[in-house]
Amino acid sequence: MVEMTGAEAVVEALKREDVSVIFGIPGGANLPIYDELYDSGIRSILCRHEQSAAHMADGYARASGRVGVCMATSGPGATNLVTGIATAYMDSSPIVAITGQVPRAMIGRDAFQEVDIIGITTAITKYTFQPMKAEDIPSDIKKAFYIASTGRPGPVLVDIPKDVQQEKAEMEFPERVTIRGYKPVVTPHPLQVEKAVDLLLSAERPVLWGGGGVNLSNAHEPFRKIAELLMAPVVTTLIGKGAFPENHPLSLGPIGMHGTAEANRIVLEADCLLAVGVRFSDRSTGRFDEFCPDAKIIHVDIDPSEIGKNKKVHLPIVGDAKVTLEQIYERLRARIAQQREDSPWMKRIQEVREEVRRNAKLDSSNNLLSVQVIKKIRELLPPEGILTTEVGKHQMFAEIHYKVIKPRTWITSTGLGTMGFGFPASIGAKVAKPSVPVVDLAGDGSFCMTENSLAVCVEEGIPVVVVILDNRSLGMVEQWQRIFYNRRYSSVRFGSTPDFVRLAEAYGAVGIRATTIEDFEKAFNHALLSEVVTVIDVPVNPEEDVYPFVPPGSGLKDILYGPEEL
Repeated sequence: MVEMTGAEAVVEALKREDVSVIFGIPGGANLPIYDELYDSGIRSILCRHEQSAAHMADGYARASGRVGVCMATSGPGATNLVTGIATAYMDSSPIVAITGQVPRAMIGRDAFQEVDIIGITTAITKYTFQPMKAEDIPSDIKKAFYIASTGRPGPVLVDIPKDVQQEKAEMEFPERVTIRGYKPVVTPHPLQVEKAVDLLLSAERPVLWGGGGVNLSNAHEPFRKIAELLMAPVVTTLIGKGAFPENHPLSLGPIGMHGTAEANRIVLEADCLLAVGVRFSDRSTGRFDEFCPDAKIIHVDIDPSEIGKNKKVHLPIVGDAKVTLEQIYERLRARIAQQREDSPWMKRIQEVREEVRRNAKLDSSNNLLSVQVIKKIRELLPPEGILTTEVGKHQMFAEIHYKVIKPRTWITSTGLGTMGFGFPASIGAKVAKPSVPVVDLAGDGSFCMTENSLAVCVEEGIPVVVVILDNRSLGMVEQWQRIFYNRRYSSVRFGSTPDFVRLAEAYGAVGIRATTIEDFEKAFNHALLSEVVTVIDVPVNPEEDVYPFVPPGSGLKDILYGPEEL
């Protein structure tokens, strides 16, 4: 037991969780904590908007596998965090958000900058804490990190009234905590594992489907070994890219609205689907009733509430993905040898691949193509390099054409689809992995939403690379208006402002415009070696549409290869 203030206890509790960096903005209601951070040894990165602070913590968490921490004051500071918290919640990313609150006596009196952030975030967090006594802070912070990082990861919010931060008390810092009613099931039931093995061995057309849960639990190795033992093709969700190396012969890429054609076709022909750490999102499955109609579906997930929520499955297995897959692999290996590469199923996959290649539509324009740029990034960025994306057409191009080779090198907002996510997330990733090159692939619309984080990069010396596929529009919305609304472009085109090269220079960053693929290669190589954040503006044709894609509300079988099919 030691006497200290609530603010001192916050910082001490963070140190005990090995927190080395916090992303946030100080304000009146969290100044006691910031004062303690001043000489704490914890790096405090001053952001320019709280939404970006939450995204930076999120990017840090996804790149490192550790809990990211963001901080804001009460009222508008706290509400500005909300989009970032919701983004982390939808993508199961472990962050702890700490907010200041008005003094206890002022709560519920509409005090200056008071807001019920507990009420606002209850639906988008795993849990929220509001310690009303200083001595509760050590335990609440410990619980927040435990909840955020265990079971299905996710955000936790800790809201601390200002006078609680200032209050002195005898503090006890627990080594571990237990929470009644919260005991994630890590180890699967052995009978369910045995049934899964039986189903996989009886299948003639097995497919493995990896989601974000494979990445979160670091289940990549047993996932790959099962695929290779069964000689089963592998598909992923958008967030699951990286669950399986996409340069592997068994990889078909992601399924879904903007998945690859071969993945969308093969998954529908499966007679057994091993789905791991996925939530059967409508963006991945298309129409639920048409998804995998003939397959026995095995669903492995640590969150029992996800099983059967969107799609009825034949075999539910609740457990950690890595633990479960290791057990499935060991039982499979005890019963079979590696399957043959010339099986009828492998021949069928090759047949579909060749057919897809013949159907691919090539852009015959002379413009610099988004696909060219994305493939060039893949060529130049080392396998361990991290690519973040914003949300929009560039993201969909990257989903199809950027091959993720290593785990935790692909960071994108999927569940909430948050424009403005990628750039601050790239900053968080670079802070987590300073020796690894980090690139944000952006659209001009998304980048404009959080471009003020350029100031953070310059001031803090965080040299990420931003590549803007600049089509001067909300490109994905424009594509939908072109296809489904008879080219009635309502409020999607931006005009000529801003000039991204001059914008970057105004912040003290490096700005380069590339109009040919040779210019881009030169600029990108220069940016990778730069010690200053670099923005590469690449003008592209706004009518370069993403194909193949599945129209909204359709099934995966309704995939379109080009505009003439509409």
